[in-house]
Amino acid sequence: MFMRYISRLYSAMAGPRPVVLSGPSGAGKSTLLKKLMKEYDSVFGFSVSHTTRNPRPGEENGKDYHYVTREVMQARIDNGEFIENAVFSGNMYGTSKAAVQDVQAKNLICILDIDMQGVRNIKRTDLSPIYISIQPPSMAVLEKRLRDRKTESEESLQKRLHAAKVDMEFSKEPGMFDVIIINEDLEDAYGKLKETLIEEINKVKKVGMSS
Repeated sequence: MFMRYISRLYSAMAGPRPVVLSGPSGAGKSTLLKKLMKEYDSVFGFSVSHTTRNPRPGEENGKDYHYVTREVMQARIDNGEFIENAVFSGNMYGTSKAAVQDVQAKNLICILDIDMQGVRNIKRTDLSPIYISIQPPSMAVLEKRLRDRKTESEESLQKRLHAAKVDMEFSKEPGMFDVIIINEDLEDAYGKLKETLIEEINKVKKVGMSS
């Protein structure tokens, strides 16, 4: 019944095809996204995720996240209002259908920046996004990038490296991603990302010019 509900909901969804972007911390996903949003500022939009964690200094409710209680979020998940949800460091995170619809309603390509668990969940829906995995060239390069940030404790760093190893294996699963981009050189990786999305980008621009 839940899957039929999702199927009905997505068949009714209009707007550009969303993009699922995944990959380990340190692979350069955020940097590539920033470049993309800067070059095509009127083409892409982010879905605002829900979380049960407390806001950090400077974060705004409804802009960075929708901050809700665990009880509220669980009730909405049980009600089938979320495309994907996961627990990370004891806090719940998730993407609601409404958040994606809000972006699509503006004729923007909705970007979903999610982890492996989220990718698997979306595979079970009719959302039909473009699945892109951003990967580092090697574990050694990734470790150097993370250490150079100097933002992690050794314990936190090891956790991220373990998660990255699992992520890199996950990206090799047949049919999981439409495109895997190895971010060895930022400009090359960005060129591949643009090439993957240019068809959808042009569709949005065409609609924008005609409206």
